[in-house]
Amino acid sequence: MNLSMVLGLLGGLGIFLIGMQQMAEGLQKAAGERLRRILEVFTSNPAMAVVTGALVTALVQSSSTTTVMTVGFVNAGLMTLSQAVGTIMGANIGTTITAQIVSFDIYQLAYPLIAIGAGLSFFAQRRIARHAGTGMLGFGLLLLGLSTMSESVYPLRTYQPFLDALVYLGQNPLLGVLAGAVFTTLVQSSSATTGLVIAFAMQGIIDLPSGLVLIIGANIGTCITAALAAIGTSLSARRAAAAHLLFNLFGGVLFLILREPFAALVQGTSPAVTRQIANAHTIFNVANTVILLPLVKPLVRLVQAMVPGQEEEIVVRPQYLDPRMSHSPGAVLAAEKEVVRMANVAIGMVEDAVSAFVEGDLKPLSNLGQREELVNDLEKAITNYLTEQTQASIDQSLSRKITNLMHVTNDIERVADHAVNISELAAVRVEHSVPLSEDAVNDITVMRNDVVLIFREAMEALTAGDAGRAKELIARDDIIDDMEKRFRVEHIRRLNEGICKTEAGILFLDLISNLERVADHANNIAEAAAGTLYPQK
Repeated sequence: MNLSMVLGLLGGLGIFLIGMQQMAEGLQKAAGERLRRILEVFTSNPAMAVVTGALVTALVQSSSTTTVMTVGFVNAGLMTLSQAVGTIMGANIGTTITAQIVSFDIYQLAYPLIAIGAGLSFFAQRRIARHAGTGMLGFGLLLLGLSTMSESVYPLRTYQPFLDALVYLGQNPLLGVLAGAVFTTLVQSSSATTGLVIAFAMQGIIDLPSGLVLIIGANIGTCITAALAAIGTSLSARRAAAAHLLFNLFGGVLFLILREPFAALVQGTSPAVTRQIANAHTIFNVANTVILLPLVKPLVRLVQAMVPGQEEEIVVRPQYLDPRMSHSPGAVLAAEKEVVRMANVAIGMVEDAVSAFVEGDLKPLSNLGQREELVNDLEKAITNYLTEQTQASIDQSLSRKITNLMHVTNDIERVADHAVNISELAAVRVEHSVPLSEDAVNDITVMRNDVVLIFREAMEALTAGDAGRAKELIARDDIIDDMEKRFRVEHIRRLNEGICKTEAGILFLDLISNLERVADHANNIAEAAAGTLYPQK
């Protein structure tokens, strides 16, 4: 094995991996939000989740993308762990489509796909066409990389030590599975391992027994990658990764037991070794799913026992918006309860984001993204629900309350946006180890406590219909404005005196500016409660 062969193999692998990434990103962006909705809606039971997971993964050509979305849905309360397990099983089936495609002799399409894909990606006017072009470009690069790998290893057909090593792997399946798992962990892609095996098979270098153990190892290796990625993440993410690993470990053990019958079955599917390997990849995952799907509940209990703990799940659904109450006074009361829930989530995000900034610890932000999604979804749901109420004949006071609630939901959504801004400041501070002076910490804490208190009191005044209390809160808006100006001046003084670092100064000023804007939105809510912002005409 000379240097040019090694460079050709590694270069081809690099092109293959870049192509995989480009194809997955392009197809995912072309499909857009619809993929999220498909996963959310069509996973009502484990069997349906398997089909949905397979279809979505086949579309985006990335089981990791499907798994990441699935974990997010579990955290958000949109999907149970049982549904998530089914979706992950389906993702394992869907990811075999890549191996099926590349096992055919279509490598002459590489350059036309690259040319057309690049043209669309760079020059198409429509967003979907550009993303589709990126996906096409990625697929062309994938084929080019595989072809490059195949051509570079051609001399190995006569290199006896390498051939002996492959025969040894075929005769020692446990070692072969381990080799496939380790290589997949290194390159972070089971498709890359499978593609490399197919490239060897195209040149007649690798036989079916050796190819089988390597692709089974690839299935396990991709789970190890997911498990490593889940370290330090949420409980749901760790459980999903554990379920993925258990699923493929079970299949790997079953393969080792039934290796010879499985090989005989695969040999009957095609005379070409490349097709046999691709078919084995698909059959393995389909059979594994068929066997374990009826055992989802015991598998979930095993995962929960392996990864114990309690984690609060955020239910990203309206809890009080009952369609049966539409066009009745109770509908507005239900919407008001949902607004209060939305407000509690948003101001809680602010508290956690500021705490993460002050303490230099990002743990409070672990599910901030899910909470932001909850607030955004609730704003849309509440607004639609309240708009529906206006279609019926309602009195003027009720109409005014509906209008106020609509504006309030918008203010609450903006509060959540400011929380996200603060969380990004916290991430910058932690990433760059930016120190904070004790005075800066005290100023931030004081301002955070006052802003949160005003926001909560404004919501209480709104729900209680206490106009007098709301007017008192409006008068306090100047207090926060003055506080922000005073803290800004004092911090600039500390910067000039060298007490605080310049990096800390920039973050501090951005943070108190966001808090001041939160107070402005709280003031808007208080004005709505006082009847001064949206008065009766």
